[in-house]
Amino acid sequence: NELKNRGVSDILIACVDGLKGFPDAIHTVFPEARIQLCIIHQIRNPLKYIAYKDQKAFMRDLKRVYGAESEEIAMRNLEGMMDSWKKYAVVLDSWLDKWEHLSTYFCYGHQIRKLIYTTNTLEGFNRQLRKVTKSKALFPNDEALRKTLYLSTRDIIKKWSMPYRDWGETYGQFVIEFGDRARIA
Repeated sequence: NELKNRGVSDILIACVDGLKGFPDAIHTVFPEARIQLCIIHQIRNPLKYIAYKDQKAFMRDLKRVYGAESEEIAMRNLEGMMDSWKKYAVVLDSWLDKWEHLSTYFCYGHQIRKLIYTTNTLEGFNRQLRKVTKSKALFPNDEALRKTLYLSTRDIIKKWSMPYRDWGETYGQFVIEFGDRARIA
């Protein structure tokens, strides 16, 4: 709601971590938004439940799921894993339970997939902001915090020297997929 109140009129795709209720909250405010769960979080979190000796082979098979060319191939590979990795059925069940939001990115070409499969970029940005605010024990008021975050953001953005590779092609894919919703005003 706060994003909408600040002027965000539409969200095309929201890439989120596994927080429960996040997809429902987004759909309440932006009903047309498509939700993609962070693939990296979904890979890392269950790894702690897999024996070390099995991790390499399990990950090799799992890569055939999230790296598949299409959702149909990915689902077939996941079902195959359900047969061959029965002892880790709980981990694979978490993929099946979340499949609706894990498979969103299969609808898009390679360029868009690279943008939406992980939340790591945003988490890195937030980590840099936390470093700045953590070093200060107390801010005298909200305005002081806001100014600190603004100045920190300016410094962080200066380090972003590389433009997104093939942005023209990627943006073209967004326009094809979302039509006028993707047009930059």
